[in-house]
Amino acid sequence: MSLITPINVADLEFDNGTFDAAAFTSKTMAGWQSLAAVIDHTLLKPDATRGQVETLCDEAIGYRFACAMVNPVWASTAVSLLSGTGVPVGVVIGFPFGASLVSTLRQEAAALTRLGVRELDMVIPIGQLKSGNHHAVHHTIHAAASVAHDHGALLKVILETCLLTVEEKLRAAEIAIQAGADFLKTSTGFSTGGATVADVALLRGVAGARCGVKASGGIRTLADVRTLLEAGANRIGASASVAIVRELGAE
Repeated sequence: MSLITPINVADLEFDNGTFDAAAFTSKTMAGWQSLAAVIDHTLLKPDATRGQVETLCDEAIGYRFACAMVNPVWASTAVSLLSGTGVPVGVVIGFPFGASLVSTLRQEAAALTRLGVRELDMVIPIGQLKSGNHHAVHHTIHAAASVAHDHGALLKVILETCLLTVEEKLRAAEIAIQAGADFLKTSTGFSTGGATVADVALLRGVAGARCGVKASGGIRTLADVRTLLEAGANRIGASASVAIVRELGAE
């Protein structure tokens, strides 16, 4: 028996609560500090060095970003550097292809949360979604969500929207929410495209007030951030975080 509810266009008519994007944008854009508080300061390039991770963490502390987002190999370093600062560490898992074994995701999530990581960003099994194996997608996300939540961590689920049809985006978003996602996330930043206003609006339309929406991939300016917040994002992932908040007056 399927663990997930069949999804059709009628689902969009359900009352999933309302997220006031205009009010959230106004509050967030009121000052650079409030903007920084919704930005995941990100360093995921494969050739990132320890020195660059140290800089990322220093910047996360100085500007009070929502978290410092790194690859698993740098998790313990980031946790050590940010210990006692109140800035959480975020780490990607099953990244960037969404092709890991479920057992691997569980082990990765458990190991990272034991280290002190408080936010996990995972990629859905994209190929399984496109093959119509929605049960496998749900199972994979739920496995990671269960480990994350058991250890007090958030799970953000990356759909990689640039690779999906509109129907696949709708299905993936609903499956992720049913499986326990705390955020729907647009992109890895390593595929054929990043966050778009249309995709953020679509994800917020599915989510309503049930979970957050994180826009990521190709976000480089304050104008980019504003349009994505207005579309319904309440978390931004960016490597250009410092330049963005400086546009709003940070030094």
